[in-house]
Amino acid sequence: MAPPSSHQRTRIKVCGLTREQDVDAAVASGADAIGFVLYPKSRRHVSPERAAELARRLPPFVTPVLLFVNAKTTDVIAACASVAGAIAQFHGDESPEDCWRASDKGAIPFIRAARIPLGAAGARFDLVEYAHDYSHARAILLDAHVDGYGGGGKTFHWSLLPPNVNAHLVLSGGLTPANVGDGIKEVRPRCTTLAVDVSSGVELDAADGSTVHGIKDAGKIERFMVAVRAADAVHTPLMKP
Repeated sequence: MAPPSSHQRTRIKVCGLTREQDVDAAVASGADAIGFVLYPKSRRHVSPERAAELARRLPPFVTPVLLFVNAKTTDVIAACASVAGAIAQFHGDESPEDCWRASDKGAIPFIRAARIPLGAAGARFDLVEYAHDYSHARAILLDAHVDGYGGGGKTFHWSLLPPNVNAHLVLSGGLTPANVGDGIKEVRPRCTTLAVDVSSGVELDAADGSTVHGIKDAGKIERFMVAVRAADAVHTPLMKP
């Protein structure tokens, strides 16, 4: 197994965007990837056409990610073809074979979500085997297993993950500016490289104290970025000349 790299900065994906100004704010803050949810039952859903429209705002080297849940292979391939440089993210019940077919036999890079049970049950999820089964995936995204698809803003117990996973991991599920640093500290030593994925944790606050699904808060996005950079500065040793 390749040892985890201690010299990689944490890559950042902001997911569930629906508005031009939110795409612009995420890019301005330094996001590496922007996620668009193409799952019709999601409260952050956008159509493939809308995703393509928003993705055209992205500058070079910022990656668009299209999230699918049990979508038809033809729909996945068509949507990815309409967004230059897109990565697919499979977040449903797709088997390794399903992912391979929907990625046009590897022509479309993809991420596979792993739904980690909440509480002590998280220890029973075999992430090593899961990463092996989905070895064609560019990375394994870790999200909390709740009703429906998506983490619902919930965090699972990061400390219950295996100590060594030979894969690139993307930590997701209930991340906020307040806790992302702890997540990076806990998960980075366990994998090849680590990225983080935020959605509800940077959404606009509603009057009732909840968040407005699909509407981002530019200030929260910036605070999230600052928290990730601060964690990198503390937990990533400087490379020797």
